[in-house]
Amino acid sequence: MGLVTNAVSESQWPGWLGWLQRHGWFSFALLGGAMVGLAVLLAALSESGAPERRAAPTPQPEEGAVPPGAALVLRSLPRDTTAFTDRSAELEALVRSVRNSQESGEALPVHVIDGMPGVGKTTFAVHAGHVLSERFPDGQLFVNLNGHTTGRPPVQATEALASLLAATGVPAQRIPVGDDLGAVTEARAAMWRSQLANKKALLILDNAASYRQLEPLLPGGSDCLVLVTSRKRLAAYEEVVLPVEALPAEHAVDLFVRLSGRSAESLDRAVLGQLVELCGYLPLGVSLLAARLRHRPSWSAEDLRARLVTAGDRLGELRAGERAVAATFSLSYQDLTPERQHFFRCLGLYPGTELDAFSGAALGSVSVAAAREGLDTLYDAHLIEEHPGSRFRLHDLLRDYARGLADEGGSMTPVHAVQRVCSYYLAALAVANRHIARNGASTPNSPDGAAQVETPPIDSRTAALGWRDTSGRRWQDPRHQNGGSEGDRTDVSRSECGARSGAGHASRVAGESRGRLG
Repeated sequence: MGLVTNAVSESQWPGWLGWLQRHGWFSFALLGGAMVGLAVLLAALSESGAPERRAAPTPQPEEGAVPPGAALVLRSLPRDTTAFTDRSAELEALVRSVRNSQESGEALPVHVIDGMPGVGKTTFAVHAGHVLSERFPDGQLFVNLNGHTTGRPPVQATEALASLLAATGVPAQRIPVGDDLGAVTEARAAMWRSQLANKKALLILDNAASYRQLEPLLPGGSDCLVLVTSRKRLAAYEEVVLPVEALPAEHAVDLFVRLSGRSAESLDRAVLGQLVELCGYLPLGVSLLAARLRHRPSWSAEDLRARLVTAGDRLGELRAGERAVAATFSLSYQDLTPERQHFFRCLGLYPGTELDAFSGAALGSVSVAAAREGLDTLYDAHLIEEHPGSRFRLHDLLRDYARGLADEGGSMTPVHAVQRVCSYYLAALAVANRHIARNGASTPNSPDGAAQVETPPIDSRTAALGWRDTSGRRWQDPRHQNGGSEGDRTDVSRSECGARSGAGHASRVAGESRGRLG
């Protein structure tokens, strides 16, 4: 404004200012542009000299916080049963193993709890989990792998891993997925091991079908305890096996009293002893029978015993609601191949208590090698028990189950079974007599059909005497077994064996062999 005012005044500016005076409006525009340029320059200099501003950091979740969309389920053990009875020896062995590993700083091994169907493996594992829970404060997880579950296939390892990851707070969108099942399983297993790193957690893998099914679920850390239950004998390198067997008689009676809903004073202990014996001391059978008494207030224990003794189908009486002993056995039977199923049915018709591969081969009309494989398969599935001397024995209830299956199939009768086994024993006895008989004494000829059966390698007097002693223990009245019931077994003596097999000279052979002992 000063330039514009001076431009119209009469005084003259000296030098170059005079030129500005003569061109006032142009001078004004030039000065304005200079001021704008100076202002821009000053602003740029101000920004370059100011301290750098950093973006505000994105809030990070605190360590241990649960991501959005995830839920922690770290205490998933089923309810502990109030009727848990004894198992003190097995429980003490487990607690001692865990304590020794933790105190020594060694890695906790996998503990496998195995046993026959209905023996109470899951009940024991859950109870042990509750007892040990304080030692594993970072979580106690339970997964049913459905290895033998009615109407449900075994759980795949990749499915079980997804459930475990979700339980430990991993959002569903972070759990690995894909078309390659093997790669997905490996990725989930790696994430699962990472989740449990440096943690003390307890994991119960119940009802496992195989070691291959559970191996990807094993934590990588040394401070986690894994309890596995299975009705199969699982092969693992670092495992500690805790076999669970049928209850002792007194403990089975205690379990029956607890579950019957009756006072101990109102029950005849002797009658209860017979009841649990008829159940083969199997916890599942005892609990189902006690439940029947609990739901029948008008029955006495003697009424239940009489019903069970007179029943043509003892297994049919061991049921309550939708649960039954036979149904539990059926899950293991259905898991066998057709050849092994046939062999198992044949064993149900065996007229003695214990058998070996040779008598099993005769019973099943197979080779001794095939019989050994069959016995090993049944042993691995806990469908038969093994005793010293490579002798095998069916639990009394499993014998009933196998015999019932054989009767349904109609492929062989008990008489046919006796004939086959007697043919074997008579043939083996004839071989043994050649070594037992004194010099010059005559020995009976081998019975008809001896060439069709395989006999043990008896090549000396010592071997012959040993075979005679062990075979004599096997050939007993099956009613002398634990859990045997009167009237439902075939009592076969050596003389009866000869008569039923058509040889007719079995008792004479046995008598002569005993008379010739030196």
